[in-house]
Amino acid sequence: MHHIDTDYLVIGAGAVGMAFADTILAETDAHVTIVDRQARPGGHWNDAYPFVALHQPSAFYGVNSLPLGENRKDTHGVNAGLYELASGAEVSGYYDKVMRQKLLPTGRVTWLPMSECRGEDRVVSLMSGEETQVTVRRKVVASAHNSPVIPANHTPRFTVAEGARVVPPGELARLWLAPERPDRFVVLGAGKTAMDAVGWLLAMGTPAEAIQWIKPRESWLINRTTTQPGAEFFDAVFGAQLAQMRAFAQGTSPEDIFARLEAAGMMLRIDPAVTPTMFHYATISEGEVAELRRVTDVVRKGRVTAIGPSEIVLEEGTEPASAKALYIDCTASAVEPRAPQPIFQGDRIVPQLVRVPQPCFSAALIAFVEAHYEGDDAKNALCRTVPFPHDLKSWLTTNIINIMNQGAWFADERLGTWIRQSRLDGFGKIAAAVDREDAERTAILRDLRATGPAAVANLMRLASAA
Repeated sequence: MHHIDTDYLVIGAGAVGMAFADTILAETDAHVTIVDRQARPGGHWNDAYPFVALHQPSAFYGVNSLPLGENRKDTHGVNAGLYELASGAEVSGYYDKVMRQKLLPTGRVTWLPMSECRGEDRVVSLMSGEETQVTVRRKVVASAHNSPVIPANHTPRFTVAEGARVVPPGELARLWLAPERPDRFVVLGAGKTAMDAVGWLLAMGTPAEAIQWIKPRESWLINRTTTQPGAEFFDAVFGAQLAQMRAFAQGTSPEDIFARLEAAGMMLRIDPAVTPTMFHYATISEGEVAELRRVTDVVRKGRVTAIGPSEIVLEEGTEPASAKALYIDCTASAVEPRAPQPIFQGDRIVPQLVRVPQPCFSAALIAFVEAHYEGDDAKNALCRTVPFPHDLKSWLTTNIINIMNQGAWFADERLGTWIRQSRLDGFGKIAAAVDREDAERTAILRDLRATGPAAVANLMRLASAA
């Protein structure tokens, strides 16, 4: 049996584990051992469907030490005029590059792919069965705590009759191998994966009338224009942030807040006639919304419970089924409900979101706090776990903790300075670069800060009432 001494044992080489390792190496002289069942770093990106892409700008994703992409704007397509969105293949290749060019060259990283932890002191190779004993001098980092459920590894929660063809979205790009073309494409699900599948079908030339979209719920969507990293988007970004803070301070209910944000251009919805009841931080361009609206055969009868030879059974009724239909299962929930827990737990760190919806920034900030602050109480006070919302009411609590964390960070000079210099925090640098002689923009930043206390107070009142 081999033996390794290490300071941090990072379980999982996905986005969170890589961001944590990158920052802890930059801020300390620690040795880090990274273990993953996959052959390559990148976590779920290695199993993603081929047309997946980031839905927020590449500038906010990855690790601090290495930019993702070229900081350019797209010139065509539904994201034209906005900063680039890395494809799944680009993200997967990026993490391989991070490992080879940033982490391993430090000489302080041991990388154990195709391996899994058995307990927190023993690693077993999935290829040879060989065991490695690990002595952890500091902490175990359970970076896979919030790992997403992805379509490729998802088991449908509905029954499928013999002969009905149900595939994950990853199979769509292999349709050229199919012996015959489906006469209908039925997309199951209402989340970002379903939106991607519908968008891909349309982009590949599928007639809109050949697509049926079964949507259990409608979702609010963030307008991507309000999340751009360039200084030229200051008005759109910080104007939206101010509108959001005012909506938090003045809104009378979650539904009222979303209505205010839609009026301010921060939130979008695909069907203007249907009020959304879901919000998972999916981010989209107005061009994408226009494309998705081309599909008019939308079924709103709840979730699918069974696909039979002649009908689709849903919670609230049935729909006729075609024998030649292809069903695309986009019902996997990338964000399964998990109860928040303290991030710093003695000799164990459980990274979770400290700013929604930014897992990479969150993991990097947690690593910085681990490197420079003493005691779990002090660390957890700076890293309150932000629960991911699963309905409009829980979104109130999400924003309360988001705002409280932000206030705590910038009240701490060392942490505030690190955030402003972090590649993964795009907006802080834009705000810091504002000319103090620019009365209009400095007024927006001043109003944004001043509205915070009223926003938190009103959100707490609404959350208590809910």
